[in-house]
Amino acid sequence: MKVAVWDTYVTKKDGSVMHFDIIAPEEIKDTTIIYGYGTEYLISKRQEGQPLTSKQCRFCHIETVRPEWEAEIKQKGYFIIEMENCK
Repeated sequence: MKVAVWDTYVTKKDGSVMHFDIIAPEEIKDTTIIYGYGTEYLISKRQEGQPLTSKQCRFCHIETVRPEWEAEIKQKGYFIIEMENCK
């Protein structure tokens, strides 16, 4: 399976910037769906209401799915890689 990596930077409620990647099947090109995944993740991190648009989230590249991502992608449709300030 090939997946798209969407590089995402969102300003948190405290002013710091979260950096995470949204990993989704490569055939999902509708940014509304990708931003929906990001919004769902932000809610899980108590950052609901923070802007998530093309300014914060951009397609980066395509790669082969990693085994540790695959089950979650099949279950939820996406996987999040937490990079910075996501705790």
